[in-house]
Amino acid sequence: MHQLAADCGIAREWRDVDGRSHVVPDSTLEAIVEALGHDPLEDPRSRNRETDRLAPMLVADIGESLALPFLPEGVAATAEDGRIVELRTEGASLVAPGEPGYYDLDFGSERCRLAVAPHRAPGFRSRGMWGAAVQIPALRTPADGPFGDFADLAAAVPHFSAQGAAALAINPVHALFPGEGRNFSPYSPSSRLFLNGAMANPSLAGLPPFPQARGEQLIDWQAALPQRLRHLRDVFDTLEPEAVTRVLSDPGSQDATLRRHALFDALYCHFDSDGTGGFHDWPVAYRDPGSPQVAAFAAAHARELDFHLFVQWLARAGLAACQAATVENGMAVGLIADLAVGVHPGGSDCWSLGPAMLAGLSVGAPPDPLGPQGQNWHLSQFSPQGLKRTGYAPFISMLRAGFAAGGGLRVDHAFGLERLWVIPSGGGATDGAYLSYPRHDLVRLLTLEAYRAQSVVIAENLGTAPFGFAEYIADRGLMGMDVLWFQRAADHGFIGAHDYSPDSVAMSGTHDTPTVAGWWSGRDLDWAERCGRLPPGIDNDQANAIRDWDRGLLWSTVGRTGARPAPEQPSDAVDAVIAHIASSPSPLAIVPLEDLIGDEEQPNLPGTVTEHPNWRRRLHEPIGAVLQEPTVAARAATLSARSPAPET
Repeated sequence: MHQLAADCGIAREWRDVDGRSHVVPDSTLEAIVEALGHDPLEDPRSRNRETDRLAPMLVADIGESLALPFLPEGVAATAEDGRIVELRTEGASLVAPGEPGYYDLDFGSERCRLAVAPHRAPGFRSRGMWGAAVQIPALRTPADGPFGDFADLAAAVPHFSAQGAAALAINPVHALFPGEGRNFSPYSPSSRLFLNGAMANPSLAGLPPFPQARGEQLIDWQAALPQRLRHLRDVFDTLEPEAVTRVLSDPGSQDATLRRHALFDALYCHFDSDGTGGFHDWPVAYRDPGSPQVAAFAAAHARELDFHLFVQWLARAGLAACQAATVENGMAVGLIADLAVGVHPGGSDCWSLGPAMLAGLSVGAPPDPLGPQGQNWHLSQFSPQGLKRTGYAPFISMLRAGFAAGGGLRVDHAFGLERLWVIPSGGGATDGAYLSYPRHDLVRLLTLEAYRAQSVVIAENLGTAPFGFAEYIADRGLMGMDVLWFQRAADHGFIGAHDYSPDSVAMSGTHDTPTVAGWWSGRDLDWAERCGRLPPGIDNDQANAIRDWDRGLLWSTVGRTGARPAPEQPSDAVDAVIAHIASSPSPLAIVPLEDLIGDEEQPNLPGTVTEHPNWRRRLHEPIGAVLQEPTVAARAATLSARSPAPET
């Protein structure tokens, strides 16, 4: 069974973030092996590894020699533009072309695709830039609604640009469940291939806008998302037949995978799913997208499918308008999209992609500084073997959907390109093991798609890192993340800004960490005590004593002049941290909007569901007015005064 687990890529031993070794119990190994479709009692020697067959896709760097499972007598390679490309063979090896791209290979008796990646992804064209990390629903503009959407983001762009921002890093805009107000986390999407229709706004496509209604300080998603779906239906119902035809004839609306996603959304609305199990709650016949009953439903509800295709068209138009606004306003980078690490197990991707996704396993993380008790995200992810069997097609489609946003892509939990912490159904966060992924293939494909999109890639590298991961992604031109709270020296003090990596973006925080003002004031400790998330054996008084010591460590690094601010007066500490991040050699400094305005509350508290108002907070005023507040404008000026770092 241990050998079978190893053959499946399951690590029996692992090291935590502090370097301590752990051995995975046999019961956990057995459960993961079974979830991957194997009998734990199976003799590994009896397995058919099919080593004499070509994989559906070969992945290589330009000019790399690829070993083949047979001696080729000849090969015809067709590039994407139809050109026939001569390829060299060396015995049983094939030499990849010197031009990045995809090629169809024909060996006579065997056919496959070849993906050829450049050695490095595109880098930033300028240095010394800054950007803001923005939760789109938090935005307010004078044309207010119950939550911020693409229209609010487009309206915010000129205001950020006027303050000198070169980039806007946005939260994931993947498709959620239509009209479902309980599953509203942007990191638990139904699909990463398509967009969140609730972000669409008809005004960006030249259609009448939604009714204005000032939203509350905390978003009421359970009321707002069903209401938004009703408003979208109202817009669709007022369209002339010619306009509907024009929308549906758009090339983007012809994609077969999109039509299947629209069918999923139509079924979801039809069965009035409760938002917990997704398609697993549907009648059995409808859980298979290829069943006759699903085909009959599609034929009988053509108008409903057209509506969901319209919503996706509207969302695509809205996101494109936002990126166009960054170009028009001179932002050097523009939008940086966020690629979530996984999807809801009952959502569109798991329904549509079937065996390409993990089943019976959820992904998460072992205990680390971000989650001292470990994390079970209750998400599914691609299956390593499923990816190989499909020639990486769903992975490539997902990357293209992410890069479509514009200037860059942040890859959430990028360690998943090499390994993921997988937990058998019903297990706790610590009841898992690491499952390996084909790192070289996935990183090469990511590099290739970044090259095709001419976009930068930011790899989120927080937590328990695989050995050598940081160096590997840096060699490929993928940017890491240097986040203030994790830039500590051996004595636990904070490192100087000059020690930040020029191969990473410098950040004062993320959506999952306390804001600078919240950390300085101890607001995050109040939430930790309220939610029962203080480290084991530490009470609130001890936590506050440790924090007071840490304030001293931080101030000794970032404080330029003056005495250390009191906890209840965090504004000067925020100023100092932003100046610290601004003085790093990183080509791009990213500051969450919450830090820019000095907010004590963070958007999300990892490991909580309803205990904390995750993803619900909004700005107190329209973004234009907020960015013109003297304190906020001064912080933006500090970031805009960054000195361009020397090219390396």
